[in-house]
Amino acid sequence: MNAIVAAVDDLMFSSRIAATAKQMGIELSIARSSEELLSQARALKPGLIIFDLNATRLDPIGAIAALKADDALRGIMTLGFVSHVDGASIAAARAAGIDEVLARSAFSARLAEILTTG
Repeated sequence: MNAIVAAVDDLMFSSRIAATAKQMGIELSIARSSEELLSQARALKPGLIIFDLNATRLDPIGAIAALKADDALRGIMTLGFVSHVDGASIAAARAAGIDEVLARSAFSARLAEILTTG
């Protein structure tokens, strides 16, 4: 199973993702900035990158666009979670090339499944 990188600055979500990954024996790396995310993507070649599209301390849309513009990284599966009422972030993520967007509640409910398919 490939590593997973999470670009998440919300402590509750990053803790939950990390705890679930650890419980399942999945290698997880948390990126706290777009630069860190791109560096980890190059080094780890993860099977999945998870984005908190409502992150305030990193630029998830810019990071998605940079990933998808990079020939070596564009094939990495990307999944974002967002408040279901944040239509602007959903549209921006899709325009940047994200592979899948889920509401926060759906992401939480499906977290174990998402990590195992990553």
